[in-house]
Amino acid sequence: MTRTETPIENLRGYLRQLSPQTRTKLLAEVERLRQNGDDLPGADIILAELRADVPALPDPRAEAKAAMERLDPPARYFFRPVEPYLTDRAAERANAGLISRFSLFPIWEWIGRDLMASLARAYAADMKSIIAAKKEREADLTVQAFQNKAVKYLEGTLASKNGADQARSRLNARGDSRATFDDLHKILQVLKSAEALAGFTEGLPARIDKFYGARLEKTAAALDKLAADHPDAVPFALTLVSRRLKVPWQLIRLATKAATTKDAAEIAATPYAIAVPMVFDQIEDRAETLRETLRSQHIPKAKELLSDLYNTEYAVRVRIDLAGSEWEARLDDIMDIVYEALDTETIELPSGLRHVLKSRGLKQHMTLIGQLTRFGWLCRDAVSGSVTTGLQWIAPARKS
Repeated sequence: MTRTETPIENLRGYLRQLSPQTRTKLLAEVERLRQNGDDLPGADIILAELRADVPALPDPRAEAKAAMERLDPPARYFFRPVEPYLTDRAAERANAGLISRFSLFPIWEWIGRDLMASLARAYAADMKSIIAAKKEREADLTVQAFQNKAVKYLEGTLASKNGADQARSRLNARGDSRATFDDLHKILQVLKSAEALAGFTEGLPARIDKFYGARLEKTAAALDKLAADHPDAVPFALTLVSRRLKVPWQLIRLATKAATTKDAAEIAATPYAIAVPMVFDQIEDRAETLRETLRSQHIPKAKELLSDLYNTEYAVRVRIDLAGSEWEARLDDIMDIVYEALDTETIELPSGLRHVLKSRGLKQHMTLIGQLTRFGWLCRDAVSGSVTTGLQWIAPARKS
């Protein structure tokens, strides 16, 4: 330290000399000590200096938007049938009813350069002139004709081990995820089942406010019919249902209604058991959104997200006996993300706001109104046959 430097300036100078990796580790340790109530001299100065150089986390929505913008108009027309099933998740995290937006560009490149190069060039040239002339009907016919050809090429290529291996290798070279190949299969399934899925969609209300009784039975019957003719289309049909539900967790009723008990193993063996992990994906997405919201200190939105997360967790646990199952471990892991975010992302908030976000009042099922609502659930489920045993008032205790 020179004679003109203060101790604070000397401390800041020392911190700035540290490597990015060391700064990140030190930041995490200081935050942990502060969270535990340890008195660390100069903690405010250290945290301010370390956080000033922390890189911003990537925005998955912005990245997904950029990925879509890389597609030219002919490609976007080609992928229109898969739009209802697109997700901002990476391909390896997209469930059987979802397709990652990030997979579309490498798949389109592979189709245009390897699978059917000459046909793709002709299609792109035709579409550019048709789009410029604003001939929508002609565009639809041109797209459909090319999609039909693509289905035949894809079926022929993926039917052989050698063809599938080559496709996987080429896609791995073009994309960032090995799961892009899985999304290629999903796109093929959607294109083959496009007409059946369109028919299924026509039978759904634009918004499903209450998913029980006659509406649940009608939807289950439509799914049964679709499954009989197009079994590979079922996960996508479940996605269509999920995105129209006012209360998304109610998708699990398609799985629980077919079981005679609440046992997780029995429910996992029902035809639409995939609805449960689909709901878990939704909870996980909201938990990640909560972390982003807490970082931006948008407290009203954070409260709303927290309340929704707690209510959804409770609803799942009282309808399925998760004890000892993989589903229980998955839900516990997701809720750990929530609790960890509340601990680490609220350090800079005033104590009053931290108290609000950790209030038991956000867990509506613990209030009198929540208990009455729970009783209404039980009565409704008992009448509809969704729950036949275990009418408990309190959900199983969560493992610590």
